[in-house]
Amino acid sequence: MARKAATSTAPPRTSARRTGKPSALTEADINSISIASLTLDTPLIPFRLKKREKQKFEFITLPSEIRLRIYEYYFDDSEDVIDLTQENYKRYHKRLGIVRVCKQLHAEVTHYFYSTRSFRIFPTTHGRYFKTKKPLLARLRPNQLECIHTLELRLGPGFNNPPRGWVVNDALGLKQCINVHRLRIMVECDPSDGIFRGFRRSEGFYENFSCDLLVKVLEELPALKVIEFDAWPSVKKRGAMMKGLLEVVRPTKLLIEWGPERGWTDAMDEDDEKRVDLTAPFITGMELSVYSGANLAVEAEARPD
Repeated sequence: MARKAATSTAPPRTSARRTGKPSALTEADINSISIASLTLDTPLIPFRLKKREKQKFEFITLPSEIRLRIYEYYFDDSEDVIDLTQENYKRYHKRLGIVRVCKQLHAEVTHYFYSTRSFRIFPTTHGRYFKTKKPLLARLRPNQLECIHTLELRLGPGFNNPPRGWVVNDALGLKQCINVHRLRIMVECDPSDGIFRGFRRSEGFYENFSCDLLVKVLEELPALKVIEFDAWPSVKKRGAMMKGLLEVVRPTKLLIEWGPERGWTDAMDEDDEKRVDLTAPFITGMELSVYSGANLAVEAEARPD
């Protein structure tokens, strides 16, 4: 009876559901809660700054005049005359990689680069490619050859033994240079001069070789209009070398012009050049001023008495 009375006098327990009040949680209850149950249904998104959209710059949309000025600046350190040398890979290969961007850029850059420079027909830089059988033009593609406007033929290197690769044939590709209007002929020396006596192969050998080479070059170029002659100061217009070359060109009725190095003109006569008075008294010191072949002009100061 006592047990029943005790149960009847105790206050009744009310659940949280009935009263609406949460029951107190002990430390043991808190430690028993799994981490997964604490995760919210909507995951938290870390705060990030909105990235500004980069504005695209379309180079092709620029006017063609501005694009040409950019190409001019891009190739500003390139040489005006391109020869076949070991340095070509470092100088031009990486820069010309820009042609891989798109077809339009390929066409524009190719035309600009090859049309604004002179290309040497045969290599004259001594080294690996001087005696090659495959000159620079033979290594270019047809679309590149069609863009070239100016070629250079340099005569003089190897005058005693010209390289075997100096041959005009179909592999050279001159016939595909359909837009070449100017041929520059640079004469470095005239082996007929007396100073080359004992060094030249034979009388008239290199002069005849040069003339025959020029004849074949002129036959291969379909659109040639201008021949520009230039030379080093030691070369005379009345020498055997220049006489032979001029005799080859004049019957073709091509326009003949003169380059800036030698300073020749149509009206110029070398007989009017300043000559040294050989009757002047000789001196203690002589300074070589002009190399003109067998006759060496010197400037001298008279020895004081």
